[in-house]
Amino acid sequence: MRRIGIRAAIGAIVFGAVCLGAMWAGQNQPNYAPRWWSIVPPLLAVTVALVSNRLFLSLIAAVVVGGLLSISPGSLQTLGAKFLYGAVANVDHLLILAYIIFILAMIAVVLAGGGLQGVAVWLARFARSARSTRLATVAMGLVIFIDDYANTMIVGSTMRPMTDRQRISREKLAFLVDATAAPIAGIALISTWVGYEVSQLAGVAKTLGIATDGYTMFFDALGFRFYCILMIAFVCFNAYFGSDFGPMARAERKTRKLGRLLDDDAFFPEDELPDSAKPHPAARVYASVAVVPMAVLFVFFIAEMWFTGGGGGHPIADVLRPSVWREVFGEANSTLLLVHASGLGLIVALVMVLFMSRIPASAAGRAVAAGVRGAMVPIGVLLLAWSLQGVCDDLGTGRFLANVLERVVSPMFFPAMVFIVAGLTAFGTGTSWGTMAIVIPTAVPVAFRLDGDLYGPVTILTIAAVLDGSIFGDHCSPISDTTVMSSTASHCDHLAHVRTQMPYSVVVALMAVCLGYLPSAMGASKWVGIGGGVVLSCLLFAGLKRWRSE
Repeated sequence: MRRIGIRAAIGAIVFGAVCLGAMWAGQNQPNYAPRWWSIVPPLLAVTVALVSNRLFLSLIAAVVVGGLLSISPGSLQTLGAKFLYGAVANVDHLLILAYIIFILAMIAVVLAGGGLQGVAVWLARFARSARSTRLATVAMGLVIFIDDYANTMIVGSTMRPMTDRQRISREKLAFLVDATAAPIAGIALISTWVGYEVSQLAGVAKTLGIATDGYTMFFDALGFRFYCILMIAFVCFNAYFGSDFGPMARAERKTRKLGRLLDDDAFFPEDELPDSAKPHPAARVYASVAVVPMAVLFVFFIAEMWFTGGGGGHPIADVLRPSVWREVFGEANSTLLLVHASGLGLIVALVMVLFMSRIPASAAGRAVAAGVRGAMVPIGVLLLAWSLQGVCDDLGTGRFLANVLERVVSPMFFPAMVFIVAGLTAFGTGTSWGTMAIVIPTAVPVAFRLDGDLYGPVTILTIAAVLDGSIFGDHCSPISDTTVMSSTASHCDHLAHVRTQMPYSVVVALMAVCLGYLPSAMGASKWVGIGGGVVLSCLLFAGLKRWRSE
């Protein structure tokens, strides 16, 4: 209780100091410009989230206060209700919610039919040595890209007996699981994450009048997702060379030389997989039960995107041209196509589990219901995030920050600064999605102004920095749900997982900033950051391997 009181006092002091700074900075703004109190709702959301660790409470408080601040004389608006109504009444928002429901229902059905378990078992056959076991774990994490929760629970629980047999520490297993969950789900063209990220970007595009959709913005930023890309490269080299540094090296020595999987005082939940992640007892486990629905979903989405976006008018050879695909992404209604593809994927998954896995129809129905129930939390987060976006649009938060910061912040440093701010916010709140909801509506308008009110390189880099910084902070946070689930599935002491993973996450973040965001903001090619980070990761673990062997 005392700790909460101290955090609340610090939060109140910081909140008040930032408000005073905004009041001072906004003194010379024209009368028609947004006022300083426009920053109060998003600032309140960050402060309450950091103090209470409760995302819903922080978003609700921000929307309610934003509603009060936006009340005009004679208005009958009630506590931000118009912003919530606006979020629900938007057709594109409803399509995103339908996609979330369909994709989570499909995952639940595939899990009940043993499809993802079948993929994991098939990959596990290649785990015959310590190196191949580590690489099989990484490969499994990359293949199960559709959802980070399913990824952590399936990969961790499936590979744990094999990593134990090969004397690979539980800390290393938890890292391999965690480092291939959110990073791959966050950049996959189709996953539970893409709908959320696209929805946030679509909202800010509408606010700024950017003539493109959220999926195109996501695609534009994809090559600048330095943290996610370099983390995947980093974990692949770590698994291949088997060399480590810092706390992870000590954990590996403890297991490899002494055979101790856990410290004497280690604590981890004894629970196995939750029922929702277990195959039905009567299921016949086949990898194709997962592979076929995901392949149908992906192929149908890409094919429909190509033809509805005007790709049919191009020669077949243009399929290999990125510039044509960018044009196609811009013309097609990607949100509607995601709904079509995920709905078809759900239908194919139901057919597969009924006729191949041979589970009862009632079990398949329960799986669909479980998927729909699992969608309620992300739907709640989305509705509140959209409401907060509406608050920021109404009060002009982004325009106020842009007016103030364009005079003092250099475009070449802004994306890196946003990456760090998003990382700190996600670390304190333990949520990537909540961080995106808070930071995107405030940071992207500033980047847009720094680009000269154009959808230019600083804006695209800033979008990538928000998405990546959120995942980086989530990786380091001890209260992150994916971090906790990685520890649980790997039967690793939770604090030991956080302690051993954090140095690796920080190293990758430094590479992302120093080799990626800063050079790219100065005009360097994105391949400088990606290539430099990949080479540096390879040299790091190869050098450690050689040094340890001497």
